[in-house]
This record gives sequence, structure tokens and C-alpha cells, in this order.
Amino acid sequence: MTSITRRLFLSLAAALVPGAAAAHHGWGGYDTSKSFTVTGKILKSTFENPHCEIEMEVDGKHWHFVLAPPSRMQARGITADLIAPGKTCTVFGYPHTSKRDEARIEYVVLDGKRIELR
Repeated sequence: MTSITRRLFLSLAAALVPGAAAAHHGWGGYDTSKSFTVTGKILKSTFENPHCEIEMEVDGKHWHFVLAPPSRMQARGITADLIAPGKTCTVFGYPHTSKRDEARIEYVVLDGKRIELR
């Protein structure tokens, strides 16, 4: 595909699916200088694009944790069953700079096994 053809294709794709590009976010909103590790029971989970997510309550605080995309989770051996509500999970991640209940997760510990997500 030539450079011009590629640019035309990308422009058309962006015009036809305007929300797709905006739906995916970067990681700049997370404070990597404030990493933390917590363990708790999963209250809610989603295993779908653009990222899998879990919700946990830890020390009285309700958290929303952003994980990896489903394809990466599966490639690392994580299934929807492993992050199902009721399961215990340890997460290591970075808090969002403005959403006090959200964090980006770098790795999880499930069933005693540490699994890198990035």
C-alpha cells in the first residue's frame, strides 16, 4: 500500500468510525510515581475491548482497575473465569491523576501466580 493510499484509507476509516479513535485512551493520566499493591475480592469484572476491568473493595475503598485488552490477557493465560466476581486478586498499579477510584494495573497475582499485563 503506498503512502498516499494508506493515508486515504486511514482518513476514511476515521471518518466512518469517529468514536473508535476517541474510545481508546493513553496512559498519561496515571501517576507512575505512586505505585501500590493491594489484595481483595473481585466484585465485578468485564472481559471485553478495549480493556478488561475489575472492581474491588479494599480497606473500605471501592476501586476500578483497568487491565490489559482481552487478547493480551488470553495470551498471558488469563480467562474471564480467573477474574470472575468472588475471586481473590492482588494488583500492582498506578492511580489515576484525577479519578480517585481508578488505577492502571501492571501485573496481577491470580491463584498464586504473578502475571504481567504490559
